[in-house]
Amino acid sequence: MLQPPIESKQFCSRSFRAALKAYHAKGSMGRVGACGDNAAMESFFALVQKNVLDRQSWASRQEFSVAITHWIESTYHRKRRQRALGKLTPIEYETIMEPAAPLAA
Repeated sequence: MLQPPIESKQFCSRSFRAALKAYHAKGSMGRVGACGDNAAMESFFALVQKNVLDRQSWASRQEFSVAITHWIESTYHRKRRQRALGKLTPIEYETIMEPAAPLAA
């Protein structure tokens, strides 16, 4: 029987599966050697690193967390046009695609 590589084996461990179960979480593992499975998240994290992390030193995790949240909400969702959304920003796309809420009487 072939053993999985060490990198993926750690995510199959009993302790990892127990943690998933304790938090009622569902594990997600792509196929071994399928680099495209994680490409979208890798691209997003590269943008976070370039636009937030590498811009300055951070005094605390909380300060860094606030900066990431601010960047996502003010820049990524509102200014960054995405090809998959027809060159619209996520906010523009949601505004067009979501029907207007009925006015309360």
